[in-house]
This record gives sequence, C-alpha cells and structure tokens, in this order.
Amino acid sequence: MYLHILKVKWMRNIFAEYNQSQEELEKRIGEMLTSPMPEVEKRRIYISLLGLVDLTTLEGSDTKEKVIRLCRQARFSDVNKEFPDAAAVCLYPSLVRYAKKELHGTGILVASVAGGFPSGQTSLHVKLEEVRYAISEGADEIDTVISRGKLTEGLESEVFDELSAIREVCGQAHLKVILETGELPSISLVRRASEIAILAGADFIKTSTGKISTGATPLAFLVMLDTIRDYLEKTGKAIGIKPAGGIRTPGQALIYSRLLRGVLGEQWFCRDYFRIGASSLAGELMKGDGTIIENKEQ
Repeated sequence: MYLHILKVKWMRNIFAEYNQSQEELEKRIGEMLTSPMPEVEKRRIYISLLGLVDLTTLEGSDTKEKVIRLCRQARFSDVNKEFPDAAAVCLYPSLVRYAKKELHGTGILVASVAGGFPSGQTSLHVKLEEVRYAISEGADEIDTVISRGKLTEGLESEVFDELSAIREVCGQAHLKVILETGELPSISLVRRASEIAILAGADFIKTSTGKISTGATPLAFLVMLDTIRDYLEKTGKAIGIKPAGGIRTPGQALIYSRLLRGVLGEQWFCRDYFRIGASSLAGELMKGDGTIIENKEQ
C-alpha cells in the first residue's frame, strides 16, 4: 500500500491535473484542421506518410507466404524511387522470423504484437514469455496492450507494474503500448492510461488494436498528444505516438498528421516519433487523391 502511494505521488509530480473538456478538445481540433492546405503540400505529406506506416497483418489466417508478400509490399521504393519504404511491418510473434529474413538489409523494422494482444486478459507470466519469444525471433519492436479491465477498476499500480515488467523484458527493443481508447469511457481515463504507459517506459503510445469497432479518434489522439507534450516539458524526454484502427484513407491520415504537427511540431513528423498502423492505407497514399503517382523513371 505504501509503495502504491509513492507511485501515485510520483505520477502527480510529473503530470498536472488535466482539465480539458470534450468541447474544448473539439474546438482545438477544429482550429487545427480549418486552414486550407495546398495540393502540393498534401502530396508531400502523403509521400512522407508512406515512410511512417507500420504495414500490418494480424489475422488468424496469416501464413508465412502472406507475411513474405507483406514484406515485399513494404518496399514502396520498388514502386517509385520517390517513395520511402514503410517504417515497419507488424505481425504475430510466430511469423516474425520470416519477416526478419525477408527484410534483412532493407532498414524496415519488424514489429510484433505480444503481451496478451488484443485483450490483455492473461497472466503477467504469459505476457512476459510471449514478449521474450517475439524478441528471440527477431522483433525490433513490441506492440503490447494495456490491461484495460484493471485500469477501469482503478488498479493503476498493477497496470504500471505490468508495463514496467514488459519494458524490462524488451531490453533494446522499442515498446509501443496500446491503450485501446475505444474501451476507455472518459477523457480522464485516456489521459491516465497515457500517463501510466509513458511513466512505465513506453517509447510510443498507440491508440488502438484495430480489433474493436472504435479505432483511432481525433479526440483521444489529442489527449494523448497533450500528455506527450506535458511529459516533454517536464522531463525533456520525447515519446512517440501511433494512431491505428480505422485509418484507411489519405484524408484520415492527414487529420492525424496535422494534429501531431499542431501540438508537437514538425520535428515529430518522423519515423522515430510518429507511426500509423495500417493495412490498406499505403496503397491509397500511393494514389494520392485518386491519381496514381507514376514512377518518374519509367
């Protein structure tokens, strides 16, 4: 109990009380998105976004052959030399070895979901063993899930301890913590989940698993951005962010990139601090607004 009190005090020393209402957040979103954007700037952003995509397949029917195809699709520069390759591919632990071999020497990272994805409803022992397995197979990054059930019950210390243990097991691998904001019923809980994940050692905080009907939303994303900004101002440490779930069109991706730059600045618009989880988005980005961007060398 005493240890729990110390942790709560420590968290409160880092983060001030968050008082943004839904109306205030929605107003800020509107203000950041209202200014017109020239088409040439949109095209630049669409191309840049390709290099920030975590190209994803997380289906029960995934196979070695499907993963190899995904890895080849992630080499966007093969389509057009102007395109950057994807930031990473994201898949299940049992398929990591095939991606690692296929992507050797490309610079494209291999991310693996692990730690009870997507529900988080398993023991800490099982979560840690799955993370260890994914890393032993070659994963560069781990996308894990926060225990939403425990969080909504108010068991913040347990959530923090679980994530801290996962962070320790990750070693040099980057840790992305999925909040599953669609299952968090209030702004204050999205904020609290963001704070706990960051303080437990997350390199990135991520909106969603893509496995429930409500994926990324601008409202939850803005709360997460504010948390990252506040942490940066207090500690000087930069944390990444990844919207995922339901982002299928260039227009949707553009919304998240504009909010990111509006809160954290242009320097956050890079692979180290911004990713988008997607499966079909990449093909749409390569088309721009419906017109295929031809390979200039063809």
